[in-house]
Amino acid sequence: MAEEQMEEASTAAAATPFQLQFDKPIPFQIKMAEWNPEKDLLAMVTDDSKVILHRFNWQRLWMISPGKCITSICWSPDGKIVALGTEDGLVLLHDVENGKMLRAVKTHDVAILCLNWAEDDPLSRTDKDDMLSYEDRTTRFFPPAPVMPRIGGLNSGDSGLADENEEAFQEFSSASCQRFNILFLSLTFQNINKIPIHVQSSGKRSCYQVQDASISKVSLSRNLQKLVLLCSGKLIDTDNISRGTGTSVGLHCLHLDTSIFFSRKNELHQVSQQASSIQDLVEVVRASVCLMSKQWSSAMNLFHEKFSALPSLIAAHGAESSSEDEFLSLLFGTRTSPALHQFLASSLGEAGLKRVAKTIDSAGREIRGVVSEHLQPAVEIISFRLAELRGLARWRSRFQNIGLDEKLIDGVTESIGMLVVQVERFSRVAATVVYLFQNFFTWVLKCVKILLNEPTDQVPPANSELVVIFLKFLLDKDPIKQLLEADERFECDTDTTKYIEQLVVFGGFTDTQFLERSLAKQFNELEESLKEAFMMPFTTISSQIHCQGLLPLYPLTSSVSLSSIHMPTSISFYKDEDSQHDGSSYNLTDYVCFKIPDGSLNKTNCIGVIKDFCDCCSALSTRSLSGFLLHIPDEYECVDLSLYKDNQVVLLLSERSCSDSPGRSWMVMLQTENFSFTPLSTNTYSLQELVALDFQLDTDYGKVRSLPHTVSTPLAVSASRGVACVISSRRHALVYILDEDEDEEEDEVSDME
Repeated sequence: MAEEQMEEASTAAAATPFQLQFDKPIPFQIKMAEWNPEKDLLAMVTDDSKVILHRFNWQRLWMISPGKCITSICWSPDGKIVALGTEDGLVLLHDVENGKMLRAVKTHDVAILCLNWAEDDPLSRTDKDDMLSYEDRTTRFFPPAPVMPRIGGLNSGDSGLADENEEAFQEFSSASCQRFNILFLSLTFQNINKIPIHVQSSGKRSCYQVQDASISKVSLSRNLQKLVLLCSGKLIDTDNISRGTGTSVGLHCLHLDTSIFFSRKNELHQVSQQASSIQDLVEVVRASVCLMSKQWSSAMNLFHEKFSALPSLIAAHGAESSSEDEFLSLLFGTRTSPALHQFLASSLGEAGLKRVAKTIDSAGREIRGVVSEHLQPAVEIISFRLAELRGLARWRSRFQNIGLDEKLIDGVTESIGMLVVQVERFSRVAATVVYLFQNFFTWVLKCVKILLNEPTDQVPPANSELVVIFLKFLLDKDPIKQLLEADERFECDTDTTKYIEQLVVFGGFTDTQFLERSLAKQFNELEESLKEAFMMPFTTISSQIHCQGLLPLYPLTSSVSLSSIHMPTSISFYKDEDSQHDGSSYNLTDYVCFKIPDGSLNKTNCIGVIKDFCDCCSALSTRSLSGFLLHIPDEYECVDLSLYKDNQVVLLLSERSCSDSPGRSWMVMLQTENFSFTPLSTNTYSLQELVALDFQLDTDYGKVRSLPHTVSTPLAVSASRGVACVISSRRHALVYILDEDEDEEEDEVSDME
């Protein structure tokens, strides 16, 4: 009967809704899909966590394999970056143009189940925003920020060094974001019973806790003031738990007050812009230190490999001297032992010596290049940006409220100053060491030619004093390696220590032990101080985000859990029609749409829609929570759903087929204004108060279209682009234009740039 009604509804209309643009077979099973908000591009994640980007005409742009289990996906508001959440808590940011990874951010050790990237809406700005607008002055005093270093011939592997995408990384890292944006991560939490949820309802304040929680959906309003999330888990009413009641397991809707993002967005924008740029430069420093260490270690391994034969030859000839003694004897002309003669003439030889000399010289040049082009510029720009933050931290009335702590920033500023000194010291030590190696190799080459009775006219003269210094301090030691290792400690002489202590009197710094640390150790200390300083705004802002409202939607039995089954949900904010664009009366209405599991609330095959949840939680609002339930015909089940623009809901329905042959499927678009919203209380499971409306497709509730394949999740709908992608169980992708009918004449769809 329901199928006949669908056919009548579809044939009665003059035009078939939703123009089918493409029906393409796909070789993968898709588990996630998201449309780009600015271009007709669709990003999809396969079951084996490959990420594929397709144009609207289904031309594949790229496919990548991050090597990790992808658990969530979203786009940046400008559509230039796709963010991927992983099972182990990583956020991977990839370039839309070629799929190259721009940044990997480690946030937690648990799976990131949902990502939501929101941006400051220009309509919500005020005159105060223009007055306090911030200009990043770094570009006035510095050239473009350095990128990750890259040296030809070195296999970077997992070193995190730049590849052919360094231009994209530079644009990403040095770009000055003109609009404030926030990336929210929804994580898998376990036993968050220490986090209280205080809710004010009917003049009574109640306290709840959620245990074994799993956040399945999150959405931040465009004016940054409201955050709505759907969370499954055990809800505990702490006021009644002592009486053995007040505990329920189900899906809960929470409203968090994030107005601090709106009221302090200028300050947050300034601090986050500087902090983000500093973090990019910190990665450049890390990669520079890593690369120099690998390059020098490779060269020194060859040096020790060649010169390690000498001690063995000395022992074989029964001598008790060291390599240093043998070379000093040769230098001063006292004797040339058989062991040293055999080593220079046979084991090492002129060819082996030139190879080692060339390798050391090449490593020295590469290190100087990394220091001058990457390490030193990055450290200097970090110093400038931290100085900017230091100035902001002293504006206590504005920036103390977001956690920019003056003392912590002062500590970081001193730490980066010490790193500048360490870079200068390392540069001088590296240059000196390489020069001493060159002088030593020149002398050894001349000795080899003399032993082999070859002319030495082409060999430049060597400084014998520098040869002695090399043999005393470099033959068995490696100061460059020591400076690049974090666990090394250097001893300072008494005069140097006293001189540094005298400099403290003049002010500017208090650290008198920085020369005892290596470059790598100083960098690690900088990272620790940065982490502490930037964690303070994080914790300060987090403490000002409070739960304003809690609405338990439906209970779950022990046999049903959201983690084991797909339960379609969707959250969206719509601008009120009577809202003005002056910022002061900019209002948004929240809509939450979800499928209720069969048996819960004594309902079967029902879809719930509620609105004004955030407003009903506000004491100043006159609105009340309202909603409706929609009963889908029993012959069909809701596979997936999504809120669409203009208060519309898109449903995917699939026929419940008892036979082996695949059932039919339908896509339905409903206008929520056609349904009567009933006022609801904010009590537990207030949806029980609603009577489900039997949805008959032959009535004028919305648009209906029959689909040629049995559909499966996910349903990807783009309100900004007006398109939907449906994935069939037979591995077909169907792209529909939601705002155009099948028989309407349309211009040929052009490819997006």
